[in-house]
Amino acid sequence: MATTGRFTNDDARERYEAAYDALAARWPVPSTDLTVPTSFGPTRVRRSGAGDGIPLVLLHGLNGSGLSWHGVVGRLAAERVVYAPDVVGTAGRSVQTAPLTSADDYGTWGAELLDGLGLDRAHVLGYSEGAWFATLLAARAPGRVATLTLGEGITALVKPSRKVVARMVRAAAVPTAKSFARLDEWLTPGVTLTDEDRALARAATAYRRRTPWPSPVPDERLRAITAPTLAIFGAETRLGDPVAAAHRVTALVADSRVELVPGGGHGVLWQLPDQVLPLVEEFCRTHDTP
Repeated sequence: MATTGRFTNDDARERYEAAYDALAARWPVPSTDLTVPTSFGPTRVRRSGAGDGIPLVLLHGLNGSGLSWHGVVGRLAAERVVYAPDVVGTAGRSVQTAPLTSADDYGTWGAELLDGLGLDRAHVLGYSEGAWFATLLAARAPGRVATLTLGEGITALVKPSRKVVARMVRAAAVPTAKSFARLDEWLTPGVTLTDEDRALARAATAYRRRTPWPSPVPDERLRAITAPTLAIFGAETRLGDPVAAAHRVTALVADSRVELVPGGGHGVLWQLPDQVLPLVEEFCRTHDTP
């Protein structure tokens, strides 16, 4: 049995690569692609931006890649360098070469990524599953994370709703443009995805992951987080219970605050960018000094 992720066949990989290139062409700011060695495999990272602020690392959600941030990276990279990796063990241009057998392995991968980028400290922003990765990193290497921002990090804190899981399984079982569009419209209302975004997400379903799946981070791990933490939830999210998730953050993470965005769904960062991105920008700016 395979212990590392891979595409189902060469044709599936080629379709993914073509979709990846098409979405990469939408990146709105100058960038450089880097390959960072880690003990779990080489990690592809897109570097953008400049400025004196502490760098920001962006961790993408399910079936995404570093390119998923193309719609918001222009603003986020205005004052600082921004790094957008393809998380190892997921579809993307990172290559998993060793097993990821526990959630803690993702914390180790994140710390090694910072090492490979030459970052003593970084702001870290994760969206959806990426918020789980970010939480694991902040618990594993608390002194390395300048701030932790969790965008719709429901699954890092509480279980997702059964209805969401069922609908996601159905869409993945028959990954047509129509089935994905129905899921997106229901789960992330108000978010306009490009054809290239949709094509890459569909192509990613042919990647067979061999990694732990997100589950609520244990209390002791959350208590280990020392970074100032901002948790942003859409008040109307369908992924899970944002009030219960908010309670776990404020009860267990010492320096934390929650923003529950009225009218926001699971895609709140992209749905309401003029409300959400200033929160992220100001939070990072406030903590740019040691």
